[in-house]
Parts: sequence; C-alpha cells; structure tokens
Amino acid sequence: MSDFLSTIAFSFSITAPIFLIMILGIVLFRLRVINDNFNDVSSKLVFNITLPALLFINISKTPISAATNYSLVLYGIVATVVCYLFLEVISSYIVPKKEDRGVFIQGAFRSNMGIIGLAYCLNAYGEEVFSVASIYLGGVTILYNILSVICLNRSLSANKSLKKTVLAIFKNPLIIAIVTALVFSKLNLHLPNTIYKVGNYFAQMTLPLALLCAGATLNFGEMKRGIRIAAYASIGKLILVPFFITLGAILLGFRGMELGAICLLSSAPAASASYIMVRAVGGNAPLAANIIAITTLASIFSTSVGITILKTLSLI
Repeated sequence: MSDFLSTIAFSFSITAPIFLIMILGIVLFRLRVINDNFNDVSSKLVFNITLPALLFINISKTPISAATNYSLVLYGIVATVVCYLFLEVISSYIVPKKEDRGVFIQGAFRSNMGIIGLAYCLNAYGEEVFSVASIYLGGVTILYNILSVICLNRSLSANKSLKKTVLAIFKNPLIIAIVTALVFSKLNLHLPNTIYKVGNYFAQMTLPLALLCAGATLNFGEMKRGIRIAAYASIGKLILVPFFITLGAILLGFRGMELGAICLLSSAPAASASYIMVRAVGGNAPLAANIIAITTLASIFSTSVGITILKTLSLI
C-alpha cells in the first residue's frame, strides 16, 4: 500500500502543475488578459520554434553509439503503427463527424513523451534512463508527427493529394528538429554554448505557453456536448494503448528499466503538441484541448496503477 501511495504522490507531483497551468489559462481568458489572437500567435510560436528547440536540445545531447538498443525503438514504432491502424478503423464507427476523427485518433495514440513521459522516467530511474528513453523518444516522436499529419489531413482534407501530404510531413518543424538532432547526436556534433543557451530559453517557454493556450481554448459547454468523443479518446490514450504496448513488450521479453520506460512513455497523457497541431490546421481545437485536460488529470491514477501492477509482478 505504501508503494502504491508513493507512486500516486509521485505521479501527482508531475501532473498537478500541468493541470494547474491549464486552469490558469481558463482564468486569464475569462479575465480577458489573453484572447484568441494570443492563442493563435502563441500556438504558432510553440509549433514552429519552442517545441522544436526543446526536442532538438534533449535529443542532440544524448549520444548514439553501437551499444544503443535499437530493438526498443523498433518495437515502439511497430506498436504505435498497429495502435494507429486500430484507431483509424474504429474511429469511423464511434466518431460521427469525419472532421473530428483525426483529432480523436491523434488524442488517443500520441503521448506527451517529451515532457511528461520523460519526467516520469527521470523520476523513476534517474539520468541513466536517458540512454534508453531518448532514442525511443526520438524515433517514436517522428512517427507521431507523421501519423498526426496523415490522420488530420485525411479527416480535414479528404481530397488532399499524396504529394501535399508527404510535403506537409517533410515541412513539419518537429520532424525537422528531431532528424537534425539525431544527426548531431550520431556524428557527435555540437553547437556553441551560447546557441544552446538561447535554445534552452525557447525550450523552457514550450510547456507554459502550450498549456495556457489549451486552457484558454477549453469551452465547458463544448466539453459537455463533445464529452463522449473526448472520453473515448481518453480511454484509448490512458488504458487501451499503454496496455497493449506494455503487454507486447512483456511478451517480447523487455524487462526492468526498458519495460518501465515503455510503460511510462506510452501511458503519459495526450501531447500538448496535439492541440497545437490541430489548431494550426484548423481542426476542432476545443476537442483536442478537452482530451488533453481529461488525460492529464486521469493519468495521475492510470499511470500509478500500471506501474504498481508491473512492480507487483516483479517485471520492473
């Protein structure tokens, strides 16, 4: 019982500040301190500058060597694709509006690995987890962005050509940042410290800005009307997807820190970047914000239960 309570306390210490920033976004919007124009400008700033800076700095500083376990990231990529295809199939049955299906799918499979998931891992295993988590995070985050572009384009622009979809993927700032960071890491390249400091300043803006915007976009009337779809996406994100990804990892023989990292990264709440991307392409941003809000709060319990089960079974 003490282990379970300590795990809950640990999870709450990570997720509660995030949820409180979203509440602050609601309050500031109601007080008219921030408005829709602020949301538009901030969303573009996060998507194009600050989040790419955060990903580049975290990944580029993690060395990739011959000892790197590529089977971990390969499994993450395959498992994510399988979950994505499953969500694509069921979305046509449970999401009536076609334009909302991409938001549902992205909210259900895309974890906030770079911020919350990595924080979970660091709290659980310390800095040694970087050798495991960073390469997994880099590879799967690229896939997240590719699949997100595909599913949002499919639901919002059914007639968009394959050429335009591929071009949108290659022009995605997050993908550009990750690929560049992986090249820097593999070749052991370094930028001047001044550049890294500037990048860190931008990176530190990412989470507050993204969550303030998400909170300001929350519409409780809309949440009540669209709660069914947001609830379905949240169940997928916090229960179905992490369960099947973790179960598959267990069956393939992953144990210890590797299995713990897979569980923690996949069970993190819906990514703040999913809201930014939906807003950037003109999708249902309130639905995306609702999914983030629900999963951020509920992940306190779902993550704790998952980790407690794995510890009880002596798998991590």
